Amino acid sequence: MEQSPATTFSTTVLIIGAGPSGLAVAACLTTKHIPVLILDRDDSTAPLWRYRTYDRLHLHLPKQYCQLPLLPYPPSSPTFLPCADFISYLDDYVATFGLAKHLKLSRRVDSAKFDWAAARWRVSAANLESGKVEEYEARFVVVATGENDEPVLPVGIIGLDQFKGETVHSQQYRTGKAYEGLDVLVVGSGNSGMEVACDLAENGARCAIVVRSQVFPEISLIEGKNVIFKNGKQRIFDAIILATGYRSTIKKWLKEDDYLIGDDGLAKQKFPKHWKGNNGLYCAGLVRRGLYGSAEDAVSIANDISNLLQIEKIKIA
Repeated sequence: MEQSPATTFSTTVLIIGAGPSGLAVAACLTTKHIPVLILDRDDSTAPLWRYRTYDRLHLHLPKQYCQLPLLPYPPSSPTFLPCADFISYLDDYVATFGLAKHLKLSRRVDSAKFDWAAARWRVSAANLESGKVEEYEARFVVVATGENDEPVLPVGIIGLDQFKGETVHSQQYRTGKAYEGLDVLVVGSGNSGMEVACDLAENGARCAIVVRSQVFPEISLIEGKNVIFKNGKQRIFDAIILATGYRSTIKKWLKEDDYLIGDDGLAKQKFPKHWKGNNGLYCAGLVRRGLYGSAEDAVSIANDISNLLQIEKIKIA
């Protein structure tokens, strides 16, 4: 059966990712009247915040370091915003700058290549609702898919895949209420690990934490529900929460770029020159500077694109 030709969309700037970074870039560009389209694999904006966070999550920095360009938080909002309040803020952000009409949701980007002959980016995306392939072409591409795209699972723990209790990544964790009275091992001591451990303890779970330091040794072996640590001690657990972080998947679909994005999916260049690549390629929110860094990136990218378009207009004239 002959496959129908892909639908093609054209724009000046194509933003890949509809999280805070992508929305911030879009707002800064649309206020300069620069055409944009925003692609995201999920069916809503900010899917990580909307679908993959635990109930007690609050922003870890004061609100003045977590607001996006052009729209400050109301003075009455708490210093450390609950996740639900932040999602409401992002929804207001979309409405304030009219970003909904620029969104193309449920689009999985499979390939992004620069067309040297046309001096345009060619992006292929699967429409996850229709099942059809769509093609996008743009003068500029902004990668804003975030640092936390895919859960990182620990390797080298013998028996983890055969653990007889429950094993979940912190991405699936919601509340400690489900673990009341149980022995739970949290693997990882970053922001998520410490907050999940606190939530478990406050909800009546008996919680232990594994970190890669002398505070508590790494896991050597798991047999059934018995976890054996590298110092020889062992303990029975009912559940294991893997707060082992995330990784970016940008390099799976971004082709022919050896300058802007490193093999780890993060900005390859050092701050503050990390956000601009070659041939109209940019990245936002990929240098581990949180929402504050995303906001700065958005302003810089929008200003740079605006300046380049002005220069091109002068050359044509």
